[in-house]
Amino acid sequence: MCGIVGYVGKREALPILLDGIKNLEYRGYDSAGILVVDSKGKLSLAKSVGKISNLEKKITNQNFSGSWGIVHSRWATHGGVTEANAHPHCDCSKNIWLVHNGIIENFQELKEALLKRGHHFRSQTDTEVIAHLIEEIKKEKGLSLKEAVPLALKKIQGTYGLVILDRREPHLLVAARNFSPLLIGVGNQENIVASDVAAILSHTRKVVYLNDREYALITPQDFEIFNLDSQPISWRVQEIDWDLKAAKKEGFPHFMLKEIFSQPQSLEDSLRGRLLIEEGNAKLGGLERIKETLRKINRLYLVGCGTAYFAAKVGEYMLEEYAQIPTKAEIGSEFRYKKPVFLKGDALVAISQSGETADTLAAVREAKEKGVLTLGIVNVVGSSIARQTDAGVYQHIGPEISVASTKAFTSQIAILALLTLFLGRQRNLSLVMGKRIAQELSKIPSLVKKVLSQADLIKNLANKYAGYKNFLFLGRKYNFPVACEGALKLKEISYVHAEGIGSGEMKHGTIAMIDKNFPSIVLAFQDSVYEKNLSNIQEIKARQGKVIALATQGDKKIKKIADDVIYLPKTLEMLMPILAVIPLQLFAYYFAVLKGLDVDHPRNLAKSVTVE
Repeated sequence: MCGIVGYVGKREALPILLDGIKNLEYRGYDSAGILVVDSKGKLSLAKSVGKISNLEKKITNQNFSGSWGIVHSRWATHGGVTEANAHPHCDCSKNIWLVHNGIIENFQELKEALLKRGHHFRSQTDTEVIAHLIEEIKKEKGLSLKEAVPLALKKIQGTYGLVILDRREPHLLVAARNFSPLLIGVGNQENIVASDVAAILSHTRKVVYLNDREYALITPQDFEIFNLDSQPISWRVQEIDWDLKAAKKEGFPHFMLKEIFSQPQSLEDSLRGRLLIEEGNAKLGGLERIKETLRKINRLYLVGCGTAYFAAKVGEYMLEEYAQIPTKAEIGSEFRYKKPVFLKGDALVAISQSGETADTLAAVREAKEKGVLTLGIVNVVGSSIARQTDAGVYQHIGPEISVASTKAFTSQIAILALLTLFLGRQRNLSLVMGKRIAQELSKIPSLVKKVLSQADLIKNLANKYAGYKNFLFLGRKYNFPVACEGALKLKEISYVHAEGIGSGEMKHGTIAMIDKNFPSIVLAFQDSVYEKNLSNIQEIKARQGKVIALATQGDKKIKKIADDVIYLPKTLEMLMPILAVIPLQLFAYYFAVLKGLDVDHPRNLAKSVTVE
């Protein structure tokens, strides 16, 4: 959730570190700190609360000279949002410094033992314990930094992405990972370590990903990777196939709006080369080598968190209806704690844009431990889920910067539709129906363009309803998860109370909330549950509730009963969620802008949730 960048090389570290951490601003943070060390071990340190720009102002006109350093943006877990709690943290002697993503679960126990041995702590964080622990081990055993770090890590319980330096050992960074992403950007006579690839793309596209319980010794000339028993680990360099242009706003006022409007292209990229229309099938290269294994699966778990979970819910309907595989969408944070009962022929699909979502990754590990086949639907090449699942499908949509997910959601649904085709054709899905699904999928990018052409209408509706503080989102069958996703979008960027429910559940309690001050957004397309949704609208109107309806183009009946209507082009019922969510994304966006809120960086939220 936080951002980490470390640099060691021949250039001045300050501009490289600042550039890197600014490229990670989208991940979410509440404070930041930077440390630069020169060749003589002289330290330059600054910390600030709030934006990275506050940190930049603080170091203006200061001499932060040195070719070696670390920087961090914090998302508070232990201790309040203060400069004292901002990273980097150090030991008693102010020689050992480090930055950390993750949570140290046994920090209290370690801290109490260190306090008894005379250590003095300056912050409320769990992170500071690590610096003192390394100091204690170095002092007690007379070890170097590279010798002490693995011994310290063996005493730590929890998750970490760490970059550590000791100013007495020039031009050495020690990086370590356990459940929190960390990579090395490979340069020429310089190396960069970071928690996210966006931090290093200005300098190199060559990266090496660390795996769990590994640490790296990084110098300007080289790096080595070891396990915690200090045994060397083999590694391979990967090339990143997108550049920083994709991570710029390109004339849009916010990344969120750019990403909403990029969906025709992102969907095209997710579908490219994967639709076999004449065969009524999908070609998924990442699944080809386990094709026969997939033919034998009897049940699927789809696991995700937040927006990815709602995509999984859409996929549940698709896979059961067309592939005829019993399927259950599961919330990642609940999955392994419910002690799932796995059976022979089960498979688990982990859905995560970043590929680093801690709860979803934990579900993958739980399934693998039980011998279950694991698949991934992720966007980030080389991410933890991509590497730890048995096979998977990449989204290919480029970076998603805004904290509120938009293009990743529609891409995930499109890929789940491809998976439905792939698995369905292995079973009883007919050629005729397979061709129809494939043909309709191929039209989706152009239909999305038509939906986006109504942005001004949706902006006007956001303005009309801007004074309301409560919203109900209603959908049924495929559009029930979309209603939930629409409510989530409004909540996360507007801080307005919104609920998403299945339309049929309204009568079982939620209708009590309806009055003239509680508008409803109803997804009521001409599909298999159309008449049921019309009845819901009538029930809302009977209680003086206002209704914004999302409806099928040409539906005149609904216009007579709803207060406002957004018309969408017709497609297959299973694909309608891709179109239906876009007006809800735009409504949430314009609503938040009207309130003057920071759309791309909602309060208390982070883009990649790498802690449980």
